Amino acid sequence: MISVKKIAFCVLFLSIANSGFAQHSALRQKAEELIKSKPAAIGFSVINLKTGDTLSVNGAAHLPMQSVYKFHLALAVLKQVDQNKLKLDQQILISKKDLLPDTWSPLRDKYPQGNIKIPLSEILFYTVSQSDNNGCDILFRLLGGPEKVNNYMHSLGITDVAIRSTEEQMHADDQLQFKNWTTANAATQLLKRFYTGQLLKQPSNAFLMKIMAGTTTGTGKLKGKLPTGTEVAHKTGYSGQNKAGIIAATNDIGIVALPDGSHFAIAVFVSMTALDEKASDLIIAELARLGWDEFAS
Repeated sequence: MISVKKIAFCVLFLSIANSGFAQHSALRQKAEELIKSKPAAIGFSVINLKTGDTLSVNGAAHLPMQSVYKFHLALAVLKQVDQNKLKLDQQILISKKDLLPDTWSPLRDKYPQGNIKIPLSEILFYTVSQSDNNGCDILFRLLGGPEKVNNYMHSLGITDVAIRSTEEQMHADDQLQFKNWTTANAATQLLKRFYTGQLLKQPSNAFLMKIMAGTTTGTGKLKGKLPTGTEVAHKTGYSGQNKAGIIAATNDIGIVALPDGSHFAIAVFVSMTALDEKASDLIIAELARLGWDEFAS
């Protein structure tokens, strides 16, 4: 039997949880209407990092991450740095075979012949800021594979995430992208813990925040409709369109600065849509603007 104390606790918990949502009912309504109007599977979550208020729509849906998981990978690498198992200035050998030709790789474009040593910090920069696929897989190999990153996430209590396949594997079989999934709620919880310094030491935290703020991909996503000059530290993801014209994933997660110096975390995953890239990215931009308007006011 459920005790009276347990019932009372549940009622109290629900009243506290709902209190954060009540004051943002307009945001919820607008977000729900926007999401319902789009021909896509969409997961959306925001957390006001000053007040702790959290709101989501389809926040528990399992959706493919694509390159968003490079944020998770960077956290795992920098944790190794904090544990003195790796160093940011450590020289990493990049061989010619590491630089696959048929994939997005500004790193390969800079060092087309390979067979050089570059610092770990540079590989992280290319992997996060420019979403380099070769850099991503070099880091996976350095750690011992995707499973190591997956296990690290789960050890943090972020269990609504699965990291199983490398970029090379996904390019060989596009169905593998669905094995690399998370939820919008899990993404914003991870961002919150990163922002509050619970995951990394301060120098590593600052380094990752800096290279996320320097992201050059997906300018029409989270930043697409925000006021010019708004600081956004984020990580994008994009699957491209398949032969049937379907985009399996166009995503963005990040930390957005508000005029008063506070921030909010946001995650938007748009999946399985026949909309083109520009229209799909606009969904992310519009949801980010809804969050901005709500919290900036």
